[in-house]
Amino acid sequence: DGVTEVLAHRSDNLRDKFIEIPCSEDYDSHRRFAGCTPRKCGRGVTDVVITREEAERIRRIAERGLSLGGSDGGASILDLHSGALSLGKHFVNLYRYFGDKIQEIFTEEDFALYRDVRQRIQQRIAQVFGISSSAMYLTKPTFFSRMNSTGAKTTHDEYWHPHVDKVTYGSFDYTSLLYLSDYSKDFGGGRFVFMDADSNKTVEPRAGRVSFFTSGSENLHRVEKVQWGTRFAITISFTCDPEHGIGDPPPG
Repeated sequence: DGVTEVLAHRSDNLRDKFIEIPCSEDYDSHRRFAGCTPRKCGRGVTDVVITREEAERIRRIAERGLSLGGSDGGASILDLHSGALSLGKHFVNLYRYFGDKIQEIFTEEDFALYRDVRQRIQQRIAQVFGISSSAMYLTKPTFFSRMNSTGAKTTHDEYWHPHVDKVTYGSFDYTSLLYLSDYSKDFGGGRFVFMDADSNKTVEPRAGRVSFFTSGSENLHRVEKVQWGTRFAITISFTCDPEHGIGDPPPG
């Protein structure tokens, strides 16, 4: 894998760490939105936007939702916006599948906390990149992930391949990850890796840590395979294109 540099150790308590890098040309093939489309690109890590206690509460939301399903392979997702939930080798719509029982699984407080956390992350990204928070829209997919060392059963379980979010999803302009468990305490492996030409730069997850970055090829990345334990995170993605915006959960 070449040289690896750790951008953020689990033991660090980072106020704000930001590294600016030149933007790729990926944004040129999409419509530009003034005051939002990245002109300054890079990646940041902060441990002060979300508390550990809030991260634990968010993780419990993920655990409750994922306990209703789960992939046969090592990667399960729960998307509270669309209702997508891993179940065996497929996905079901949580809201259709469980109907009114959803109120027994998630409370109003759960959704309020989720919304609040999303807004704080959005504001921090806007501040760091010098754009207007109101010009950014939540976009899909925005989802919880639970990863363990079980072998992959379908391509959906193969989370470790290098990829570029803007290329994969098109609508993404800014990507963020909120970690809900601790590297080397709750799980082994599973670090987040930015793959630069000269070396790899890793982020070690820690509950409450937010890692965020512009979504183009300047931030090619992957996640290491989880070796043991369980890794929880939530991916929260933003677009500058209002047509690709989605609302906060629950839908409708």
